[in-house]
Amino acid sequence: MNRWEAMERENHVAERGLVPVSAGDVQVQHDHGGAAKTDGFVRRDQSCRYASSDIPSDLLVKVGGVNFHVHKHPMVTRSARLARLVDEASALHGPDAVTVLELPDLPGGHGAFELAAKFCYGVVVDITAANVAVLRCAAEYLEMTEEMEEGNLAFRAEAFLSYVVASSWRDSVVVLRACEGLSPWADDLQLVRRCSESVAAKACTSPRAVRWAYAGSRTSPKTPRAAGTSTGNSGSPPADWWVDDVCVLRIDHFVRVVTAVQARGMRPDLIGAAVTRYASKWLSSAGLLNKESPASHGGFGVLQMVVAGEGDEDDTQAEMTASEQRRIIESLISIIPPKKDCVSCSFLLRLLRLAVVLKAAPALVTEVEKHVGVQLDQAALPDILVPSYPYARSEAAYDVDLVQRLVEQFVVQEQSGRGKEKQEQQQHSCKALQVASLIDSYLSEVSRDRNLALGKFQALAESLPESARVCHDGLYRAVDSYLKAHPALTDHERKRLCRAVDCGKLSREVRTHAAQNERLPLRVVVQVLLSEQAKMAGALGRVGKKEDDVNALRLEVESVNAKYMELQREVELLQGQLERMLPPSEEAKQQNVSAGWTSGWKKLGRLGRIQVEQPVVTAAPGETRSREPRRRRNSAS
Repeated sequence: MNRWEAMERENHVAERGLVPVSAGDVQVQHDHGGAAKTDGFVRRDQSCRYASSDIPSDLLVKVGGVNFHVHKHPMVTRSARLARLVDEASALHGPDAVTVLELPDLPGGHGAFELAAKFCYGVVVDITAANVAVLRCAAEYLEMTEEMEEGNLAFRAEAFLSYVVASSWRDSVVVLRACEGLSPWADDLQLVRRCSESVAAKACTSPRAVRWAYAGSRTSPKTPRAAGTSTGNSGSPPADWWVDDVCVLRIDHFVRVVTAVQARGMRPDLIGAAVTRYASKWLSSAGLLNKESPASHGGFGVLQMVVAGEGDEDDTQAEMTASEQRRIIESLISIIPPKKDCVSCSFLLRLLRLAVVLKAAPALVTEVEKHVGVQLDQAALPDILVPSYPYARSEAAYDVDLVQRLVEQFVVQEQSGRGKEKQEQQQHSCKALQVASLIDSYLSEVSRDRNLALGKFQALAESLPESARVCHDGLYRAVDSYLKAHPALTDHERKRLCRAVDCGKLSREVRTHAAQNERLPLRVVVQVLLSEQAKMAGALGRVGKKEDDVNALRLEVESVNAKYMELQREVELLQGQLERMLPPSEEAKQQNVSAGWTSGWKKLGRLGRIQVEQPVVTAAPGETRSREPRRRRNSAS
């Protein structure tokens, strides 16, 4: 320090045009020479920084195109790296020469070095969540550790990370954003890991326990959001309160956070919501959320996506290269939860479309296809109309092979659920009917493409099991449309194509159309006519069977009535015989008994007359046959 003070007395500040300022000055002022001083440094232009001192600088450090004219003593006393480089340079050029050092790979660039240099000069540097990552990495690079001086820059940055950032939701997210340009130093120092775990731990906190501000909460976490977005009472944040904040991260840091959240047991649907919202924020201009028409796909060869940067509403935008787009798509696919319905089928299909166009890894494309296959019954026709890539005149307009693979994935899932309960089997059957209707509509749409090969069309038409289609009207219309668009097909090809249609599952209207369709092979027309004849014969047979049943029932009713009349006559004969068998002396004793028998026979007679007059309204033939008058008469006698 004495040598530095002696140099200050021997030299005058005017030799280098420096303006002396106090070490703690934090204001920006301008002198007549056009130089600006800030925090102990003078900025002459964009590429030069001078330490504000009466002593001429003896150390020139070049960082990121900016020259820093500083002094050796304050720098080497706190930076082991600079001390070592200065010693090496002094050994070559002498101790009194101005030493020139270059630090091209300093993390954080010239801004980080300026903060570190101010710290070395004793200027108070405010450590915040925005600059703590830069200071920590720069301190590690410059080796500003406790071995050089107690309370050095690395120690202070670590203390801020441990005691301030780790306990704050917002600061953890801000530090993760700041780490994006500090690789691999931020990874080596575990900054990304520690902040990711801090964010994950707070994201898994119960919404009722959230007491900090988050995106969408405005001034307070208790501010209610839009109706329908909140879970629980209106005072607590929604379950996905953390999603918007983590969606501002770079894709690799976003994946780190989501992976940490998944490890802590976050609900799969919330993970899916985070993936969907991240894609909406970063991939919207690539057509992920917009359903393009086939005519607008000519520019898909060079995709350009606009990404949102920092800011509230007026975000800065930058173009992404195809490799960056591919990296985002592949990363999002890798973290989609395997559980069904975590993300919508429409989103998965658009994600799959981009993965195919951007030539993502085949294994990841297959993974998306599996996700879509499980939920294919939820898809709409525009979602599966994926254009072929690359777009050539000889290629089909749509990627039929992709849809074929989706159907195969669905069929595999369908077959795996056959051994389940009856209710689940009914759900699988209903889904199969929906997929069959979707594929029939798709076949009708792509059948007009003259470049579509017959084999691909037929393979897709026959990809579903027979039980998936109760009616073949949609499939017939698709086949007829393909025959109309491809008049050059041979008879053999037309016969092979029509084998997919079951004439017995056509409606009457479609059978009438097919019987008069000149595009169908003659054999198919004959099958349609035979099917129509069989259905008519079956209908007539059912009508004849009904008439026979009515005649048989009428004869059975008449037989029952005749038997009943015979029974009534026998009852009257028994009544007369009973009256004649009773002696006169006992007539009075049996008066009451006779009166009871007489009244009973009269009631029975009236009931018989009513039933004879209305035989059709009587009890069923089975009831009448169950009575056995012969047994009753024998028991009475």
